[in-house]
Amino acid sequence: MSAGQETSRNADDENVTPAKIERIERNAAGQLIVHLIGRDEPIVDVTAARCFPWSVPESYISLRDADGKEFVLIKTLDKLDQASRRILNDELRDRIFNPKITAITDHKSEFGVTSITAETDRGRVTFQIRGSDDVRILSAKRALLRDIDGNTYELVDVTALAPKARIFLERYF
Repeated sequence: MSAGQETSRNADDENVTPAKIERIERNAAGQLIVHLIGRDEPIVDVTAARCFPWSVPESYISLRDADGKEFVLIKTLDKLDQASRRILNDELRDRIFNPKITAITDHKSEFGVTSITAETDRGRVTFQIRGSDDVRILSAKRALLRDIDGNTYELVDVTALAPKARIFLERYF
């Protein structure tokens, strides 16, 4: 197993030695467990969150203990062994419902609300957006759409959509 060099976070002590992750696993109850090099007991019931989920999703992952206190900030997942990386990626994927839009099959606007029916990597979905404030452009081809309930849908590549859907989305790009 490879050990990842990470940054230990502690507001009370600026001279903290960086923590090294030995491995990440799940216990029988399904909780995330982190084993640190030099620490006898693993940290149980860990939560993971991306600090920059849209701009650098594979970097800057915050690991927090059961009390919500960050104990490690993972700069890059590349430093973790393959099994630990898979478990952490599964945890991050399951924590955030962020379907990727593969096709837009229907859209209609009424009373300032646009209803969109889309095919995603997690199935068909219909959601509503209010306007351009609900569309966050990430690049010339990529965007996030936030529905009226606060859910986000990622449009990975607008150029991969059918011409009718691209024409509809032009007003946002």
